[in-house]
Amino acid sequence: MLEAETRAVCTFETNQNAEQNVLGQFIPLHYHFQMLQDKQRLEGFRRAMELHIQPGMHVLELGGGTGILSSFAARCGATVTCVERNPELVSFARRTLQTNGLDQQVTVVEGDATEFIPSQPVDVVVCEMLHVALLREKQTKVLEAFKENYLRHWNEELPRFLPEASRLMVQMIHHPFDFDGYFAPLPIFQAPDKTANDGLMELSPLVDYAHIFYDEPISDTVRWRGRLRVSNSGFVSALRFVTQNFLSVESHGDSPTWPNQFLILPIQEPSPVLAGQEIDVEFSYRFGDPIESLHQSIRMEYLPVTQEGDRLCGSDYLSRQSTCSS
Repeated sequence: MLEAETRAVCTFETNQNAEQNVLGQFIPLHYHFQMLQDKQRLEGFRRAMELHIQPGMHVLELGGGTGILSSFAARCGATVTCVERNPELVSFARRTLQTNGLDQQVTVVEGDATEFIPSQPVDVVVCEMLHVALLREKQTKVLEAFKENYLRHWNEELPRFLPEASRLMVQMIHHPFDFDGYFAPLPIFQAPDKTANDGLMELSPLVDYAHIFYDEPISDTVRWRGRLRVSNSGFVSALRFVTQNFLSVESHGDSPTWPNQFLILPIQEPSPVLAGQEIDVEFSYRFGDPIESLHQSIRMEYLPVTQEGDRLCGSDYLSRQSTCSS
């Protein structure tokens, strides 16, 4: 009995450590190469910093990675403290900032962003630990810890946060989940570009389910129940989650934004739907959770169709899931 309990505890701790080392503040170096190629991300952050960072400011970056966002702040004339937990990235950022002639303006600190307290007040905090639906990475956890530590230590107004806000949305879609004739309904990441709708069909408009403002208190849990209205008749096989990040919020409306990759999650009970039909959808998860936490929580209730005599089949997808007779 004791041996079994010990094994269970060890397994739990191993899983916890594995998640901590892969997600949140510990993204491996090779993932950052992809981030450096995301032009919309880099251009959006650069513009937000040019709008709000002045020479002589003190900027703090939490989860600095390769140091590229800290470099943008430094080029605006700021003194920057860049906090990174991964020793490999700390070493890389220091070398690379020196190569770019910015090592006198940017100090890279190896440490846990949830525990870090700056040695002097901060004007702007940059924190990009963002993932679609705020899953997996620890954006909200890190920022809530920072705000608590900062207010307790400095007892002054919080600095500006970049990004300032995130808008979380969901919609129904049809995705065939057909890969060269191999039917495999599984979670899919999707680039948010002009090819995003290739091979699929939008069945409802995007609906907001959460607005997050990073300078305000943030609950770590989403519990959403809403009604989605079908805009195009078809066959719903998945929900698509979309997150738009407002890197700064501008009163004139031209706010720099950056979308995370879209997340497509297959649903347990795919079904034909008609335009005008309504579907009750609910889900819950905690920010920073694995994708499975959200996926397993999804529940959908198809409300009765008011039109009589109309019936749809989901073509190839439906034939693989069930039989639809006329």
